[in-house]
Amino acid sequence: MRIVVGLLFAFHGMQKILGVLSSHQPEVMSQIWIGGLIELVTGILVAVGLFTRASAFLASGTMAVAYTQFHWKFAFDERFFPSVNKGEMAVLYCFILLVIATKGAGIWSLESLRRTR
Repeated sequence: MRIVVGLLFAFHGMQKILGVLSSHQPEVMSQIWIGGLIELVTGILVAVGLFTRASAFLASGTMAVAYTQFHWKFAFDERFFPSVNKGEMAVLYCFILLVIATKGAGIWSLESLRRTR
């Protein structure tokens, strides 16, 4: 699961930073661009299992900010719900990455290779 989530998360970053399969490219150094850079870097690190706990925790926090700021927008009505505000992916990434941050990389990771040496 860590590998798939990391690769999918990195792909979201590639869309924002490199314009892969996307017609919209945010302005360099904008908040969305910085979020894309975090997605790209932390997604790759989570996928390969290097600095996994810190990367997954940062990525989880990024998704919490994305949901709060761009999907929910502090609206205390029906827009609070992820199915209405289209924030399901942000919520899922937030909690899945938080689980990965608490569990660590596991045996199929670069971290486990470093430990065995």
